[in-house]
Amino acid sequence: METKRKHIIWKSWVNVCRFILAVSFIFSGFVKAIDPIGFSYKTQEYLSVFQLSDRFPDYFSLLFSIAMAGTEFAVGVFLFMGIRNLFSSFTALLLLAVMTPLTFYLALENPIPDCGCFGDLWILTNWESFAKNILLLISSISIFAGRRFIIRLVSEKMEWMISICTFLFVFALSFYCLSALPVIDFRPYKIGRNIREGMKVPEGAKKPVFDTKFLLEKDGVRKEFTLHDYPDSTWTFVEARTVLKEKGYEPPIHNFLLQHAETGEDITDELLTNEDYTFLLVAPRIEQADDSSIDLINEIYDYAVEYGYAFYALTASSAKNIDIWRDKTGAEYPFCLVDETTLRTIIRSNPGLLLMRNGVILNKWSNNYLPDEYVLTAPLDRLELGKQKEVNDLRTLAYVLLWFILPLSLVVGVDMLLVNRRKRKTPEPGTHSVQP
Repeated sequence: METKRKHIIWKSWVNVCRFILAVSFIFSGFVKAIDPIGFSYKTQEYLSVFQLSDRFPDYFSLLFSIAMAGTEFAVGVFLFMGIRNLFSSFTALLLLAVMTPLTFYLALENPIPDCGCFGDLWILTNWESFAKNILLLISSISIFAGRRFIIRLVSEKMEWMISICTFLFVFALSFYCLSALPVIDFRPYKIGRNIREGMKVPEGAKKPVFDTKFLLEKDGVRKEFTLHDYPDSTWTFVEARTVLKEKGYEPPIHNFLLQHAETGEDITDELLTNEDYTFLLVAPRIEQADDSSIDLINEIYDYAVEYGYAFYALTASSAKNIDIWRDKTGAEYPFCLVDETTLRTIIRSNPGLLLMRNGVILNKWSNNYLPDEYVLTAPLDRLELGKQKEVNDLRTLAYVLLWFILPLSLVVGVDMLLVNRRKRKTPEPGTHSVQP
């Protein structure tokens, strides 16, 4: 009797751990699939911390991001459904066996502020990530050891259908968000946000002190400058970076600073208080930007000039690379220098386009979905394009999940019907079927 009770307790424990781990992996994989470029930036940070950046090609971090999203999501679904138990339990244990000591190192040394486990939706400190991974590691060990006790929710014959639905959904979602933009934006620069409001610090809160430094070069000599001692145009811009000098209350947007690449003038306030429309072409590294839509970008710039709208290209690249871009593309629009991390946060496309008015982000487009001459047919205040795009994250989430839940429910429903039918046809032991 005691043995049976222990058996029931152990089986219950394994299945509780199984659902905890499943939900965590599904959530983590789904968030990464929505923003594959965001997690690729985090992967690049990891490689830089361990000085491995030069050993991998540029596209490695993106491929790894997509693969990790797919693996986590699939493992979570398999655990939840109770299928492919050896694969899912072993993979979960392997991932946590790597991530737990890694997050412990991050907690001790703090080379990067967060592990990026749940993207920008839920940012955990490194110690919180380590504690979370300890809990999940214990769960994964329990599941791997007791995987034979996992309760199956579908029959073995339907495993392949669940697998196809899972991988097809998560990879389709990743590649769509890569081609367009994340279907749900968790960052402070989402559509509808007022950048000025996002930069405000509550009254009485301690203000952090930031220092933006510019690395410039003249006659082969490189030197750092600030906005207060920015030199004349005989110096060539190399790069800019924003450094936190003293911690305090950090508003959601804290390093949005635009400096005109030609004059060195700070035009941040001018842009954020402009009551007319402003187009911002965002290219964190102009030398790495996709130039396949450059003709369309130039047409949008011509449209902006025709109707008197401001148009700026924002980049963190050097003056040399800006000149190369101009020579290659025939670009006539002015450039502004902005912190690279800020630009990567604003939009997940290189280049990407923003439409703003009075500091409010009205719309965003990736390089693959820019508005064309068939849309830009009149002044923006007479076009639907000039209105703020309607965004409803809950509705979008429900719509996206339906693409997975409906096929999954259909598979489970068919499986239940077949299983029940099979049970009805199978005679009980000791009985005989009656022939007509």
